[in-house]
Amino acid sequence: MKAVVYNEYAPDDNFAKILKVQDIDEPKPKADEVVFKVKAAALNYNDIWGMRGQPVPVPLPHVSGSDAAGDVIAVGEDVKNIKVGDRVVSHSNMSCRVCKACTDGREFDCVNRIIWGFQTGPTWGAYQEVTHLPEVNISKIPEGVSYDEAAAASMTLLTSWHMLVGRAKITPGQTVLIMGGGSGVGSFGIQIAKLYNCDVIATASPDKLDKCLELGADYAVDHRKDDWHKEVRTITKELAKKKGEVPGIDVSFDHIGETHWNKQLTLLKYGATLVSCGATTGYDAKTDLRHIFFKGTNILGSTQGTKAELDQGLYWMGQGKIKAAIDSVYSFEQAAEAHTKMLTGKGLFGKILMKPEGA
Repeated sequence: MKAVVYNEYAPDDNFAKILKVQDIDEPKPKADEVVFKVKAAALNYNDIWGMRGQPVPVPLPHVSGSDAAGDVIAVGEDVKNIKVGDRVVSHSNMSCRVCKACTDGREFDCVNRIIWGFQTGPTWGAYQEVTHLPEVNISKIPEGVSYDEAAAASMTLLTSWHMLVGRAKITPGQTVLIMGGGSGVGSFGIQIAKLYNCDVIATASPDKLDKCLELGADYAVDHRKDDWHKEVRTITKELAKKKGEVPGIDVSFDHIGETHWNKQLTLLKYGATLVSCGATTGYDAKTDLRHIFFKGTNILGSTQGTKAELDQGLYWMGQGKIKAAIDSVYSFEQAAEAHTKMLTGKGLFGKILMKPEGA
């Protein structure tokens, strides 16, 4: 079968030099595994980290990709709930399932966890015609959800759901700030917050503001402006008058990091929450501690989530309440072009997909 393979790293981001479509062996299921034909796969930034060989040196030769959706073609003898012909999508958080964190329902805190398609291998990921995963890392795709939508949702919907529902515990009526609403996680964050009947302020670059509003954001602010936070503050004052509350943000959803961190803190109400899953602009953020201790602020970290949370998000996709924002679709042969677009982010809104030939 065909797969997108690289045999060396590209620290200079010359993806075209290393990414090749090659023949590899088609997998056979182990006792607890599901084998499925890939109909669509989605890109994530960890694909770029893998190709750079840092911060984590991944196994070589490597097949990348953590999000895949398709049709089951074989199952192992111990598989109980998945059968041949099922439409499925990957849950990429691979944990030991027996440690204290896992048995406490916190598989995302497992010290032995790895991300499928990033740290696995050699040659084991989403960017191949047929792939395989343990049954515990497989979710069924609800009716009404396409392969493309499921692949686009797999990691980012899970991350967003865990941030807002699992960690921040959002409640109806809150004012929620979604930083980077044009990203994969941000686009789902907008919709999840609206699902909970929150007032949503999204930030994005100027060319993405209208799309954030189309996804359901009540307000959209250009976060490239130096005084973006002042505009957000003005909006919260308007909302506060309607609600009879003090102005400010109840929950701030962040993955931007360094450049916008401290200004987010200034916007939070007393006892409010900032939940972060990443630091796209850098990790060395300046923090005015007065906004932490004096206001009783909750700072929460968040990574991945549970398979149950993925299933919850997929359920609401099946109900038509959450949609995947898909930017573009590429073939395996266009892998370098697809990853370069993700790296530059120019004009990018939502997820980039790749598909095998004929999918």
